Amino acid sequence: MSRECEPTARLDKSVLAALPAAVSTPAYLDDDIRIGIVHFGVGNFHRAHQAMYLDRLLHTGDAREWAICGVGVLERDARMRDALNAQDGLYTLTLRHADGNDEISVIGSIRRVLHAPDDPEAVVDQLVDPGVRIVSLTITEGGYVEDPIGGKRAANDPLVIAETDTDLTRPETVFGWIVAGLRERRRRGIPAFTVLSCDNVPENGAVARRSVEAVARLVDAQLADWIASEVAFPSTMVDRITPVTVEADVDRIRNRLGVEDRWPVTAEPFQQWVIEDDFPTGRPDFGAAGATMVADVHAYEAIKIRLLNGGHQAVAYLGQLAGHEYVHEALDDPTIAEFVRTYMEEDAAPTLQVPAGFDLPGYIGELFARFSNPAIADTLARLGADASNRIPKFVLPTIIDRLAAGEVPHAGARLIASWREFIRRAALGNFALDDSAAPVLFTAASSVPVDFLDALPALAGLTHHDGFVEAYVAAAKDLAVE
Repeated sequence: MSRECEPTARLDKSVLAALPAAVSTPAYLDDDIRIGIVHFGVGNFHRAHQAMYLDRLLHTGDAREWAICGVGVLERDARMRDALNAQDGLYTLTLRHADGNDEISVIGSIRRVLHAPDDPEAVVDQLVDPGVRIVSLTITEGGYVEDPIGGKRAANDPLVIAETDTDLTRPETVFGWIVAGLRERRRRGIPAFTVLSCDNVPENGAVARRSVEAVARLVDAQLADWIASEVAFPSTMVDRITPVTVEADVDRIRNRLGVEDRWPVTAEPFQQWVIEDDFPTGRPDFGAAGATMVADVHAYEAIKIRLLNGGHQAVAYLGQLAGHEYVHEALDDPTIAEFVRTYMEEDAAPTLQVPAGFDLPGYIGELFARFSNPAIADTLARLGADASNRIPKFVLPTIIDRLAAGEVPHAGARLIASWREFIRRAALGNFALDDSAAPVLFTAASSVPVDFLDALPALAGLTHHDGFVEAYVAAAKDLAVE
């Protein structure tokens, strides 16, 4: 976020000593810190999550070779580059507690930010640097170019076609950049880096692998084979509610700290990171920073995606249809809160394999406490954005598993119906639809409810289940008259 009026003091290294004593600041900035991680997608979630974990490690003095170079590939990413580079890579992270207390820290783990369209040579040089042993990603659920769940194929992606037609001389996608970097490392005899997806995607390591290998195979089959044998793609489960930055966040930092942070981050106090421990060329001591290192993240991932992310979808559309703006407001509505809990407990929970010692009812209760935190002010619109990519990943697996068990997921059917009704009313101008598939969705929602399922490849198979169709159509009719 930027403002037209420059304040008297901007957040950078020169003002750290003058900040209030309660604010944690990076005392390690003058140490011999080296880039060990290149991260694509320097948005709010990365800065509230992975970069925060690395900041913790840098404070200990044991991770000096693991600082982050952030890279943006979209035109709009230039704004983040400009904001962070003007502040020596620094930004504030505010953890907002439900009781009104805030914890503010200055994060310094991002030591360099590049914008790939403006400086492609620098991006390749950074990717080829032998000190870089991890390339990580937060590029949203829709950012992957090879995704069977969503029906995506790299060979059909216009950006992939453009970049591979030019032999990756100027990549257009994150995966083009990764393949270009790996190709050059292979040519120079430099060991491959590990690719670490930090997106809310089921089996995100496998999805990242498919995207990287698919792009590589369009360029050089031998390179794709080398990547398949040499590159690790560990899966992760990430969790921290991180709203979009608004001007009130900028104002709050200015008023409390007396400095201007052009793009502060706010987040809930809760954080979780479960990581498959597969890093052939080394990694930071993530565990020392609070992450959980495991051999298999699948069970943790399914719990989080089907309950938290699925729960977000459950509240997003019903909440907006009821006239609410924020998540905590929607959950103050007993009818909506009961529906979300029913979806979690009756549809999602029975599909989960719970790790030994994991308190699933307690986890669901904690989710409601987190969702209801008024200090976060998370918007329902944010949760409902890009739903054509989110619904198939966060909700559809639950529905399919319940149907396979011979059960009708009534709450899941109502969730899909609420999404359709939201789209239908958005087409009438009642809501803004933030989705790359908006034209298809508008057409699909304009017809009878079953046609909406048939029009979307990911959902079409649901029409073969009479019980689901009956529950879905009934919910669609109910919502249409509310």
